[in-house]
Amino acid sequence: MIAQGRVRADAIARGGALPEPPPTRTIVLWCPDWPVIAAARAAGCPPEQPFAVVAKGLVFASSASARQQGVARGIRIREAQARCPGLVVQPYDDALDHRAFEPVIRAVEAAVPGVEVVRPGTLALRSRGPARYYGGERAAAATLAGIAADHGAPMVRAGVADTPFAAEQAARARPVRPGERVRIVPVAASAEFLAGLPLGVLGDPDLATVLDRLGITTLGAFARLSDEQVRDRFGVPGAFLHRLAAGRDPREVAARDIPPELRVEASFEPPLDRADQVAFAFRRSADDFAARLRAAGLVATTIRVGIVDERDILLERTWAHPRWFDAADVVDRVRWQLAGGVDPTGLEAPVTSVVLDPVAVDDMANHERGLWGSGPDERVHHGLARIQGMVGHDGVVSPRVGGGRTLSERIVLVPWGDAPPGGERALATVRDRPWPGKLPGPPPATVLERPRPVDVVAADGTGVDVDERGVLSGAPERFRADGDRGGGFAVVTAWAGPWPLVVRWWEAGGRRLHRLQLVDADGRAWYLVLADHRWWAEAVAT
Repeated sequence: MIAQGRVRADAIARGGALPEPPPTRTIVLWCPDWPVIAAARAAGCPPEQPFAVVAKGLVFASSASARQQGVARGIRIREAQARCPGLVVQPYDDALDHRAFEPVIRAVEAAVPGVEVVRPGTLALRSRGPARYYGGERAAAATLAGIAADHGAPMVRAGVADTPFAAEQAARARPVRPGERVRIVPVAASAEFLAGLPLGVLGDPDLATVLDRLGITTLGAFARLSDEQVRDRFGVPGAFLHRLAAGRDPREVAARDIPPELRVEASFEPPLDRADQVAFAFRRSADDFAARLRAAGLVATTIRVGIVDERDILLERTWAHPRWFDAADVVDRVRWQLAGGVDPTGLEAPVTSVVLDPVAVDDMANHERGLWGSGPDERVHHGLARIQGMVGHDGVVSPRVGGGRTLSERIVLVPWGDAPPGGERALATVRDRPWPGKLPGPPPATVLERPRPVDVVAADGTGVDVDERGVLSGAPERFRADGDRGGGFAVVTAWAGPWPLVVRWWEAGGRRLHRLQLVDADGRAWYLVLADHRWWAEAVAT
């Protein structure tokens, strides 16, 4: 690296052109007919059986025995079955392709880090490290191909070249000698190797058709066009393919990100039959969970806790947190979840295992403490979480506005840190539905925890009621709420209503209510409800 820096510095000092950096040699492992291999194994089909996978009514890939009978990629299913009567056809499953290839990826990654999955059946990696470790590019490629073959990818071929595209074409090229599994393109010879290949290897049929009409049929002929000509005629995608054809692939191997293993599981032998024992035994696993998150630079904002008892019954629940979970929060959720499924004498069945999965994670940097502390919000979070840990999950709740016709129905109490049932979007959807009989806004400022009985009288001292037609028996003159200002009557200065509300009239338990609003001499507005000929105060606004 230092020598290269000196060469570039000398070139700059002499006013000459900068030398091109040396190419990053690439090894590509390719398993022919991988979609067919994966699908045939899943279907239990023998290797010699003619087999094809289809997508959108066309043959996506076929086995060697099927190709010998004329089953080619792109033909219709009926035509393929006519050419090969014994053909076994299966739909193409991309998920199955990836799932079946995962053991091969892990085996190669265990031998050499930095593997890029080009597609199921094709892997790419930089050759420098493996070549130095195994004693040369050919030995490294052959060793890695053998590892892939041992773990479920038969007939793997390897190609080595200056660029990923050239290395893949080298792996796909016909072997020079029978049984040869490794094809090496010398340094700086990628353009020469690619020159004789047809345009179809670029994977763009439209471009190949246009170039064929212009008399250009090979990558070499395409590469001889100038960059400006190709860019002006075919745009950026065509310019990219032109670079590939000329052996100037701008891409480098990008190793896949292996997600950290954050899932933790604790098994108990013998099974534990007390909630406090389970929570205490799971504390070490919770510490391990928090340590894995810290090592990955993440925090968990939503987790899933699964508890399995000795009856093989799974009790699973998803928990959210207003900030993020630490080990103590996780243990609390396990304890609360057990408390939600037990009788007063203890667990319904002894617990055999607890599984913890992160559902939603976030970058730890987004939750770092501020330069001058995190302010009152975090102190509120800590205080409420501490109280919740003492009184239980449902002991600390926060209100949400939901849907409904009455004021009490519109108040949804959610345990602290939990999302509303179905999420905020579902709650907003319920809130915005049409609710026939609902009073228009704005709602009263204070909804009483318990409705208070109220006496409403007319000017002649008789009680005010509502008849069957929904009409008041008299104009409200005075009213008295039990326990309000010594129990004396207050003068009604204004009133509005009544507004009827009929709830589930077709059922025996249906209700018929009437709402009335009164304003007293102090300017307070009272929201009253008449049920079974008795007035109740449900809310007040000052």
